[in-house]
Amino acid sequence: MGENIDAEVVPDKPAFNLTDYDKWILKQTDDTFQKHDWEDLRRIIESNKLEDFKRTPTELRKYLEWTAGVKEEYGSITNYLMKNRLPSAWGEPPFTPESAVPLAAASDYKILLNDWPYALEPGITHVIVWTRTRIPADDDKGDMLPESRRLIGDFVKRTFVDELGPGGEDRVLWFKNWVALQSVRALEHFHVLVKDVDHDTLEKWTGERPKAKRPWEE
Repeated sequence: MGENIDAEVVPDKPAFNLTDYDKWILKQTDDTFQKHDWEDLRRIIESNKLEDFKRTPTELRKYLEWTAGVKEEYGSITNYLMKNRLPSAWGEPPFTPESAVPLAAASDYKILLNDWPYALEPGITHVIVWTRTRIPADDDKGDMLPESRRLIGDFVKRTFVDELGPGGEDRVLWFKNWVALQSVRALEHFHVLVKDVDHDTLEKWTGERPKAKRPWEE
């Protein structure tokens, strides 16, 4: 049985912006929660309704607790990532990338497994591509510009889709959250979802293998 979440669990000052949907999720239980399957993920991305991505009630609560603890210890999630997950050669933001063109230079990006993925059905893996080169976005919503979509789409194809061979395009999805939905705004990044990819391939992309335990279980 899943862990029950008490109805009075929405923090007064969360470590990142909570949508109304997040607040509703926190009042649910894991037992009745429905995870994202591949077609649901495709629907969300194609419709650009990125606010529909969700974590289980337990994982959302744990994520809030973790981000609060990280901010207390490191001052910000950005500081934590720079000290523990991203290349030290990048220095501190604002960065000086090797190339002004996003994703053009290998030293300007880092592919990592997402330690806190959304609620995904088994067989789906959540990867994040971090880049020290800014990706242009519009000023109103913080959504991507057409040229930015093309640059990321080309990168995803050559890095992930082509690596999977025939049918690879049916096993890879990607999206970039609008600025308002990002929990780590100071570091440029976008998300890649892959289906039925073996651990050796994931390690080739990210330098790490999926962990058996969630972050709070370690």
